[in-house]
Amino acid sequence: MGAGGVQDRHAARAQGQAGHAEYPSDPRDEMRALRRLKREQEPKSTWVFTSERGDAFTAAGFARMIERAGVEATLAFKAHPHMLRHACGYALANRGHDTRALQAYLGHRNIQHTVRYTELSPARFKDFS
Repeated sequence: MGAGGVQDRHAARAQGQAGHAEYPSDPRDEMRALRRLKREQEPKSTWVFTSERGDAFTAAGFARMIERAGVEATLAFKAHPHMLRHACGYALANRGHDTRALQAYLGHRNIQHTVRYTELSPARFKDFS
């Protein structure tokens, strides 16, 4: 499989912490969505995700895009792609998702890595009276 190409059922696999594979959602649904995206994309390309020049979208290119977005948003710090993972963790915790489910979704082997997302969550105490 090439960078950004859809060639087998493992293309949508997400990498969890320590590089082990995690499937936070049904990989079949992800593959259908990627194939639909590829079918409908204009201009047509070999790649699902493309750069502004039509080449395969690389990890470095994605990092540059996130950094530029941070500059445009006038963030006081350099934005990087891993921040999206943290934002997802905090958003799910704030919606009240179970810590163990959140651990599995994020691919954390150690629950302590997940607890940081729930410690600040206002939803954590919603059922207390």
